[in-house]
Amino acid sequence: MTASAPAKDIVRDYDLYLGCVAPNRYPQIEAATQLVFQKLGITLHDMKGASCCPAPGVFRGFDIPTWLAIAARNITIAEQDKRDAVIMCNGCYGTLLEANHIMKTEPERRKATNDVLAKVNREFRGTVRMRHIIEVLYNDVGVPAVADLCVNPLRGIKAAVHYGCHLLKPSETRPWGKDERPTFFDELVEATGAESVDYKDKYMCCGAGGGVRTAVKEVSLDFTREKLVNIKEAGADIIVDCCPFCHLQFDLGQVEVKQIFQQEFTIPVIYYTQLLGLAMGLSPYELGLLPAADKPAGTSPFISTKPFMDKVLSNMK
Repeated sequence: MTASAPAKDIVRDYDLYLGCVAPNRYPQIEAATQLVFQKLGITLHDMKGASCCPAPGVFRGFDIPTWLAIAARNITIAEQDKRDAVIMCNGCYGTLLEANHIMKTEPERRKATNDVLAKVNREFRGTVRMRHIIEVLYNDVGVPAVADLCVNPLRGIKAAVHYGCHLLKPSETRPWGKDERPTFFDELVEATGAESVDYKDKYMCCGAGGGVRTAVKEVSLDFTREKLVNIKEAGADIIVDCCPFCHLQFDLGQVEVKQIFQQEFTIPVIYYTQLLGLAMGLSPYELGLLPAADKPAGTSPFISTKPFMDKVLSNMK
């Protein structure tokens, strides 16, 4: 996929859909995203009253009408605000993008869902888009413009890029098309000056999705363990993702993999806007890359980001 030139008339105001994991487990991801978009001249507005998306692999697997009604209600908040929504989480993106598509293209489901929404004085009208922040950065801002803003290029950093399942599938509703080995996320990572390293089974699931992490954690973590082995063998300094749930699975998951499989990994896990913000010259403390010395036990990040920051600072000398 070839990087597009930045559009001159990009949208400057979006609703920001937070989801559950970022505000509850990784507030640094939300902070980094807000800071980076401010740097880009794009304002992200809170979605007042938004709920869980709800999760595509759990809620949809049990009751599609309920999943669709809850998702459509969230979409109506953006419609009320008269702004498209940007999303930081792949699972939330999967739910809201697909629910928006269903409601716009399937009249019978739209009517049934609107009958439910009417009970809370809401109606889906189909007036907004649901977009992942990576889509906005790649398709609207453009890789060249992102690279131009990177005043502290992260040369010498080897990054293992993790796309995540719901960012790419089902391809019929995604803006990336049906490319089985896309490069758009790698291009955005390399715009920061870091090197995206190839590794075995790069597009494999992190292991968290579909309710597997909750239902059968050992199976879930075996996926994670395999990816970590492949990433370590590729010589990556960091894992870069664009989904807080994948982020949790790789970050806390390394602690859990050690407990269950007695295999130790210490690969820092970096969300994309943290990486981009650092390259843009933003404070690593504000980006959550250097946690406070008195960080409470049992809070993120679970794998220290200090080796990554030490290498960044060393390469700048």
